[in-house]
Amino acid sequence: MARTTHPEMETVQLPEVLHALADPIRLGIVRLLSDGEERAWGQLDAPIAPSTLSHHLKVLRSAGITRTRMEGTRCFVRLRTDELNGRFPGLLDATIALMDSPGAGLTPVGVKDEG
Repeated sequence: MARTTHPEMETVQLPEVLHALADPIRLGIVRLLSDGEERAWGQLDAPIAPSTLSHHLKVLRSAGITRTRMEGTRCFVRLRTDELNGRFPGLLDATIALMDSPGAGLTPVGVKDEG
């Protein structure tokens, strides 16, 4: 399996972050992960094909928004909240707050019931 790379936070640029946040599916993923929990990719319940979900997760990782961790054959993802707040103070909090407003255009992404 290919090694997952993450940009160093000092190299993360605002246009790439904003581009990554400009998609309703990716916003839904960020909203879900905003609780601070790490989630397995297989737990993410989005109204898209698994290959498309993988693409969106790659965009978020490449933009420096998420961090992916491998454990055996499983992949886990979490927000880089503290690092993003250090680089772009208030951006993540403002984005998440706006997601909860009416008409935000957010695509619901949930956690699959593992029962």
